[in-house]
Amino acid sequence: MNTIKFDKKNVRVVAHRGLSGIEVENTNSAFVAAGNRSYWGIETDIYKTADGNFVIGHDDNYKRISGEEIYLERETLETLEKVVFFDKDGTKIRADLRPARLETYLKIVKKYEKHAIVELKSNFSIEEIAKIIEIVKSYDYLENTTFISFIYDNLTKIKSILPEQSCQYLFWKVTDEEIKRLVRDKIDVDVWVVELTKEQIEACHKAGLKVNCWTVDDPKKAEELASWGIDIITSNILE
Repeated sequence: MNTIKFDKKNVRVVAHRGLSGIEVENTNSAFVAAGNRSYWGIETDIYKTADGNFVIGHDDNYKRISGEEIYLERETLETLEKVVFFDKDGTKIRADLRPARLETYLKIVKKYEKHAIVELKSNFSIEEIAKIIEIVKSYDYLENTTFISFIYDNLTKIKSILPEQSCQYLFWKVTDEEIKRLVRDKIDVDVWVVELTKEQIEACHKAGLKVNCWTVDDPKKAEELASWGIDIITSNILE
C-alpha cells in the first residue's frame, strides 16, 4: 500500500494526523511514515491530560481506535500511554501503536524537517497555551510550526503571546465577515473542502490570507484545487 500521487503544482501537502491512510492516525508510526515521504507538513491534534501534560488524539476519547472508552482529559499521561490501538487490519499485536506525546511528535517532525501543524483540541487556558509554546520553543521549532483550531480563542491566545506566530482557523465556510475577522487578527484560513470555491480562494488571497483545506483524498479534486491556486491541501493519503 502506498500514497496516491497527484499533480500538486506549487501546493504544499500536509499529512493529516500523520500518514493516516496507511498507518494508524496520530501515532509515531504515522508521523515517521509521513516523514519518509515528500510531505511539506505533518498535522496532529493535542488535548490536555488530567495531570497537566499534552497527549495526541483526534477524538476526546480513544474508543474509536482502541475499543476502550478512555477520555483524554480525564486521565493522566501515564495511563493514556498504556492504551494500544487497533492496527488497520483490526488486530492489536503492534505494541508501537500507542498514544503519542506532543514532545515525540515534535522530535519526529524536526528530524524529518517537516512543518508542524498542531491542532489545539481542548479549550486551553492562557497558561496552558504558554506551556505549549514553551515546549515547541524547547525544540527550536516555532518558526516551523502552525497552530490550528476550531476554537478561535485558542488562536487569539497564541497571538497574544506571539503576535507573528503562524495560525489557521478551522471552519466550515468562507464568508466576507470571516475574512474580515481573520485579517484583523492575522490568522490564516483552514476550511472544509466541500464548501470551498475558486472565488473564495481568490477573495482570501486578495485579503492577504493563506488558504489550507481539509480533508482532500480525491486526486481529481486536489488537482482542481491546485489549479485554483490553493496554498495548502491536507490529506490522509494524497502526496
